[in-house]
Amino acid sequence: MKYISTSAVAKVHDIKPNDLFDKFKTFGWIERSNDKWILTELGKQKGGQVRNDTKYDEYIVWPDDIIFEEVQENKTKLINATAIGKHFNITSQRINLIIAEIGWISKDIAGWKLLKLGKSVGGKQFESPISGGTYVMWPETILINKNLTSALKDVSAIEQTLTLKDSKKTDNSFREKYPAEFRTKDGHMVRSRAEVIIDNALYEYKLAHAYERKLPIEEEMYSDFFIPSENVYIEFWGMESDPKYAERKKNKIEIYKKYDFRLIELNDTDILNLDDHLPKKLLKFNIKVY
Repeated sequence: MKYISTSAVAKVHDIKPNDLFDKFKTFGWIERSNDKWILTELGKQKGGQVRNDTKYDEYIVWPDDIIFEEVQENKTKLINATAIGKHFNITSQRINLIIAEIGWISKDIAGWKLLKLGKSVGGKQFESPISGGTYVMWPETILINKNLTSALKDVSAIEQTLTLKDSKKTDNSFREKYPAEFRTKDGHMVRSRAEVIIDNALYEYKLAHAYERKLPIEEEMYSDFFIPSENVYIEFWGMESDPKYAERKKNKIEIYKKYDFRLIELNDTDILNLDDHLPKKLLKFNIKVY
């Protein structure tokens, strides 16, 4: 765990340093003595430590991910991935991966980057003043967010399926819930021969992917395919001559644009020579396949 000065904490929370020192004094975490700030026992319980420096003499530091409800005065309380993980009994690393999969954040060079969809649910981007690493904090209401809790349930269900993959009952239950006629090379059951071709191509490109993944939005909508590592969705439009299907396609595209999702569109012409078309479309999202 890294520790940062009180001034650095103030910068992270966008508070004036003098105001933060005053607040900490009000909280009883520090006190003033002989023109010097002293860490109290309560401050130590909150994670504060005293450090010595030849330039600044003695000073107080705090964990760089410390959360202060009172600091967020007149704001929504923010919590980090560690706090979310503790609530759901999951590691912070795994929480971040799940949040990335539903399109709220993406992996950055030095941490995590907040995406447009993440901002819409109250996420805030921060940067550690010490390491320069980026991270995201969330409103406490995220703990009851429908899309997050649904994603966590999906992960739990997948794990149970993997654990019981040799169980005939589990396999039959899966088929009853998601009926389909065509099996792909990686075992997915899909709804058309065109989807078999797409799924097999993704498998041969060694791209981990999901089939018929619900989008992390309030609208009830599923994508044909989803590549979680890059937050890219794939839609195959196979019956565009049908008026009802064309209207459904139009509505889905509008939703993809509304939430700024990364979308690859495929049609019958693409399927005829998919190895020429799909790699080029993937490359637009910096996904290289061979």
